[in-house]
Amino acid sequence: MNATAMIAPAGPQYMRALERANQVRLARAELKRRVAVGELDAGEVILECPWEADSMAVADLLMSQRRWGQTRCRKFLSQIPMSEKKTIGSMTERQRRSLAQLLAYAERGRAWGATPWVTDSLTTA
Repeated sequence: MNATAMIAPAGPQYMRALERANQVRLARAELKRRVAVGELDAGEVILECPWEADSMAVADLLMSQRRWGQTRCRKFLSQIPMSEKKTIGSMTERQRRSLAQLLAYAERGRAWGATPWVTDSLTTA
């Protein structure tokens, strides 16, 4: 008996990978655009973690907000023990909730004040 599995060729593997990468890139661009115009809140994205943000760095999401550059992002993340390169999908629930709270706190104009109730919960995660 000669049993072979027949798989429908969907093109070379590198073409499928390129197609997928383009889908992710376009979806992320749309997500970042929606955050930039205020249509979507960065805290919501962190809490919900849609598929396009799963492997996205926290810094990329934060810097997509209006008036958030590299310096502000670094200062913000230096308050908590979290790398700029940490992906949103790899965060624990506790980290997600705490970071979303800290972002909401920052939006109310108290971004650089002491927030021990938030930082303590992040260090124990």
